[in-house]
Amino acid sequence: MQLNVRKGRVVAVSASAALLAVVGACGTDDQAAEGGGGQQGGGNIADPVMVTYDGGMYVLDGNTLEVQADVPIEGFNRLNPAGDDRHVFVSTSEGFELFDAVAGEMTDVSFPGAEPGHVVRHADRTVLFTDGTGQVRSFDPHDLGEGMPEVEEYTAEEPHHGVAVELENGGMVVTLGNEEEANGIAVLDENREEVLREEDCPGVHGESAAQGEAIAVGCEDGVLIYKDGEITKVDSPTEYGRIGNQAGSPESPIVLGDYKKDEDAELERPTEIALVDTENAELQRVDLPASYTFRSLARGPEGEALVLGTDGKIHVIDERSGELTDSIDVIGEWSEPMEWQEPRPAIFVRGETAYVSDPEQQQLHAVDLGSGEVTQTADLENAPNELSGVVHEH
Repeated sequence: MQLNVRKGRVVAVSASAALLAVVGACGTDDQAAEGGGGQQGGGNIADPVMVTYDGGMYVLDGNTLEVQADVPIEGFNRLNPAGDDRHVFVSTSEGFELFDAVAGEMTDVSFPGAEPGHVVRHADRTVLFTDGTGQVRSFDPHDLGEGMPEVEEYTAEEPHHGVAVELENGGMVVTLGNEEEANGIAVLDENREEVLREEDCPGVHGESAAQGEAIAVGCEDGVLIYKDGEITKVDSPTEYGRIGNQAGSPESPIVLGDYKKDEDAELERPTEIALVDTENAELQRVDLPASYTFRSLARGPEGEALVLGTDGKIHVIDERSGELTDSIDVIGEWSEPMEWQEPRPAIFVRGETAYVSDPEQQQLHAVDLGSGEVTQTADLENAPNELSGVVHEH
């Protein structure tokens, strides 16, 4: 294990607006827009879990892993919990489409726009960032059951791959950039006036919220942390130390992030993760027994760091000490494909249960994180790709 720590420094005050994000996806057909053909839901699916495949989406009962709905939908589409206990956003070529996972069908609620990106849930607000337009839309996700919610809008200075997080006080953290590059974050007040800015974050990507409403955003050379009215830069201990994908937990001040250090790699298969202490502005690197991908990071119910490795195991890490406390066998060994849209195993955690997909075997597993036992397995007709579900709190 490597324990590389670099103290942070407090930086910058200034003014403006902004962005970043996960890329969206390709389109739906008429059937999908209407809820699709094939096996349909329309009932009361318990604790829904969803997986996409090439040509559609499965909705499974989260307890039995029985497929309750099979919804045709064309192209590569992304899934994100909407923020309530019923809905999931499907990112398509048309924008963010709201899917009723309990009923197993599409709704008529949509947020159109080119290149839908990040969906962020924080402080009882859900924020959608549309990369192609720079449009930021926020709302109370608990209103989604009544149709289109009351939406607050903000538009970035320039469209780009972006992300935004609404804060408990009504303010907002947004990333800065344009179509060519992204390089920092801005903090806006409740009137969307800029109060802080920091541009020392090359390749800004990914966000997470930690205990105490610390908002972390990844850079190619570290992490920016916004907390208590200040932006702090935590430098990577290597010259190139990219932290992009992250997983935070309200149970912990530590953020779990990936860690890539080969700037020239066509596809780096990292074997280290970063644990970023948002209280002390410190970064710890931890070696793992296997590599992992951007769909491998999750948090357990107590804030523990979870990483699904290419050895087929969920590696459980004490987020404070960096100690590897357990490795849970779930699936066989696998290798990351060259194209990021191609299926690879993924992990989705809700409460005490981790759901793990296995595209090669066309399966989905439910794992009890307390006992380390695989409690249910679903055999699917198609290889799963994206994996998500509804969330009960955020």
